[in-house]
Amino acid sequence: MTHAVAVYCGSHPTVPQSYLDLATEVGTGLATRGWTLVWGGSTAAMMGAVADAARQAGAPTIGVIPRPLINLERADPTATELIVVDTMRERKREMDERADAFLALPGGLGTCEELFEVWTSRYLGMHNKPVVLLDPDDHWSGMLTWVKDLHTRGFVSQTALDALVITHTPHDALTACAP
Repeated sequence: MTHAVAVYCGSHPTVPQSYLDLATEVGTGLATRGWTLVWGGSTAAMMGAVADAARQAGAPTIGVIPRPLINLERADPTATELIVVDTMRERKREMDERADAFLALPGGLGTCEELFEVWTSRYLGMHNKPVVLLDPDDHWSGMLTWVKDLHTRGFVSQTALDALVITHTPHDALTACAP
């Protein structure tokens, strides 16, 4: 399999158009590099935009969706491969195993949860794959301020902070995901 990047991003239907455009740019960029997209298997919002763009530009797309979310998140019938699992934990495990890098775009609680899990497992030495945050407009600034405060208070090591690559453009984010 080619280099595969797991992309985490928003699936809520009310995300601004600028975030849909960002997801489209990331999907196209993945394909341009000859990479495979691993994502949550949804056609909703940013998730759908990143997958559509990747496929339109020639990238294989591997979607992983829990059975209970097939209708809610609108499972993508045009995925190159759509894997249906039973739980969110299985979804994350499957995505983790198939990805060579992890890229978080703007998103909500689900995106935060996925980011924190791969970031934590990276700094604990459970994998050595890049964990990249794309923050084009300070979407993540509150979270990053909080995590830096946790470091100041002695709860988070500098090693943990350094395990997350923070970028501001799709080009820089994808460059950070490169093998």
